[in-house]
Amino acid sequence: MIVAKGKPLEEIIEAVKDSQSILVAGCNECVTVCEAGGSKEVGVLAAALRLYFQNQGRKVQVGEITLQRQCDREYVSQAREEVEPYSVVISLACGVGCQFMAEEYATLPVQPGVNTLFMGGALERGVWSERCQGCGNCLLALTGGICPVARCAKRLLNGPCGGSTGGKCEISKEVDCAWHLIIERLKALGRLEDYEKIIPLKDWSTDRAGGPRKVVKEEVRL
Repeated sequence: MIVAKGKPLEEIIEAVKDSQSILVAGCNECVTVCEAGGSKEVGVLAAALRLYFQNQGRKVQVGEITLQRQCDREYVSQAREEVEPYSVVISLACGVGCQFMAEEYATLPVQPGVNTLFMGGALERGVWSERCQGCGNCLLALTGGICPVARCAKRLLNGPCGGSTGGKCEISKEVDCAWHLIIERLKALGRLEDYEKIIPLKDWSTDRAGGPRKVVKEEVRL
C-alpha cells in the first residue's frame, strides 16, 4: 500500500488561513490503513482548523468528507455537490489522489494534507516499512523476494558493499543490510548459487523514460 504521513498543522494552516470555507477530504483506501487520511484523521484535522479560526475570531466553514478512493475519477466526480461549495479543499489522500481531485475541480484550490512517503506494509501496529519503489522492472525473482532497490541504502543490485557489518547497514545499526537479508533468504531457499549471478545494471532510460508511466489493458477498456 501507499504510506503517507500527515503534514504539520502549521503548514496546513498557512496554506488555507485566508479561506472562507474549507473542505477536508479523506480517502478510505491506503491512507486510512496507515492512519494518515481516513475519516478519523479528517475529523481530527477539521476540529483543529475550527479551533484555530475560532481563536482568531473568524467564522470559517470547515466541512468533512471521506471518499471511497480519491485515485478513481468515478468517486471523485460523484462528490461534486459536496465539494464545489467550498473555496479550498485539503486532500488527505496520497499524492495521486490529491492530483485527481485537483484535475477534477480545476478552478478549486486543492491543498495536500499529507506527505506521500513510499509503498510498504505494516511491521506492527503503527509501524510501516518501505518495500517497493515501483521501479518498473521487478527483480524479486532474482533476490529471494527481497528488493535491493527499496531496501538497500545505496540501491545496489549486487552487494553487499564494504559498509555492511554484522548484517547491518552502515547508515544505522537499526537498519538491516538488504544484501545480508538476500543472502540469508537464498540460503534458506537452497539457491545460494544464484547469489554469484551478476544482476545487470537497470536501464532507467527504459524503466522510467518518457514522463509519467501508464498501463493500458485494452481488453477491459470501455
